[in-house]
Amino acid sequence: MTMEQQNGAAAQAGRQGAAGEPRGKTMLVRHADVLVTMDGARRELSDAGLYIEDNRIVAVGPTAELPQTADEVLDLRGHLVIPGLVNTHHHMYQSLTRAIPAAQDAELFGWLTSLYRVWANLTPEMIEVSTLTAMAELLLSGCTTSSDHLYIYPNGSRLDDSIAAARRIGMRFHASRGSMSVGQKDGGLPPDAVVEREADILKDTQRLIETYHDDGRYAMLRVVVAPCSPFSVSRELMRESAALARQYGVSLHTHLAENVSDIAYSREKFGMTPAEYAEDLGWVGRDVWHAHCVQLDEPGIALFARTGTGVAHCPCSNMRLASGIAPVRKMRLAGVPVGLGVDGSASNDGAQMVAEVRQALLLQRVGFGPDAMTAREALEIATLGGATVLNRDDIGALAPGMAADFAAFDLRQPLFAGALHDPVAALVFCAPSQVAYSVIGGKVVVREGRLTTLDLGPVIERHNRLAKVLFEAAR
Repeated sequence: MTMEQQNGAAAQAGRQGAAGEPRGKTMLVRHADVLVTMDGARRELSDAGLYIEDNRIVAVGPTAELPQTADEVLDLRGHLVIPGLVNTHHHMYQSLTRAIPAAQDAELFGWLTSLYRVWANLTPEMIEVSTLTAMAELLLSGCTTSSDHLYIYPNGSRLDDSIAAARRIGMRFHASRGSMSVGQKDGGLPPDAVVEREADILKDTQRLIETYHDDGRYAMLRVVVAPCSPFSVSRELMRESAALARQYGVSLHTHLAENVSDIAYSREKFGMTPAEYAEDLGWVGRDVWHAHCVQLDEPGIALFARTGTGVAHCPCSNMRLASGIAPVRKMRLAGVPVGLGVDGSASNDGAQMVAEVRQALLLQRVGFGPDAMTAREALEIATLGGATVLNRDDIGALAPGMAADFAAFDLRQPLFAGALHDPVAALVFCAPSQVAYSVIGGKVVVREGRLTTLDLGPVIERHNRLAKVLFEAAR
């Protein structure tokens, strides 16, 4: 059976139940100028669209071959449609501390030291509002699935505050229960006031998994076990966290090999490279992904490739903190799963996923030559790559049976003028664009450039007020 026949059969099955009755809400997307599928053949279709039933894609193809009616119809003439972008690393609370003067010109360890005392004053309200703000920024830039790594819990803050925000705004979410347990008195980097007892960390992580984690296909919420970093938690917590995650079948995430100071700390403290340390602790495998890996060496790359261990590449943050250029080309050639992350807004000062895609391409070329990454490779990393890193096979591509997550960009904007001979490359090479539409699980979350699930103005006003309170409390 041809792809077109499969789509037709799937569409017919989607329109009728066993007794010929409709099966839930349907959506028809039609007449997109270009539709990037990221399917096995990496097809890019002209005058094309999608037929969606509830939260999943039923058919993909030229508009003429799709059903002609649905409960909701989006006519996307003049638009480029891509799979929803996947953000594999973020610290959403940091949107409250963008461009803090003391941290503007520091490398990683100095940057952290100057900001820990600010973050010590976070509150549950700040966590919720900053998460809403960060997710709004992501959604407006075409991101439909995001991880978040919350590792500091002062003043009664909980991961539940982030989860509540994600449910409110409608984002597909991998909520990472981060932690810090080794303070300065024990040789760690964070102040003692912001670390937790390891027994409490493990107990709360188990509670969150049992309360929220959904391992089903098309899950909107998954929980991740995520001690912050080798320089802020103990060897024992890393091991026990891995055991807990594997007991429940959830993923593991941490920071690794971010800069040369990170490497020096690992060698001095553990007598190993970060990759060797990760292997020693059981922190490799398809259920694990590490943020940054800027300084991952050749044996580390081989280890990650052999075990299927993922990497969240965060180019803007790596440049901002002068951490170096991650060897993404080498990683991908070796077979390491690589996704993109915006990282925290205090080290990126933004959370614009199209900007991150563009920067990933440009940074690889600066480091490794003009053929180090193509526009389509960068887009693949931000879609299928991110899905693989998050250990998901239901997002990252537009194909029958996949989650109905996509973003549409208006090609009639001035920034695309003169580039329509290759709209797909234009999305990456040209100035970063905001979306016209973002759809998650068949629900329109951004319509004509505006969020549908949130009145953003009051949220930003509240966010700015709280950011001022947080900044002034640390002065």
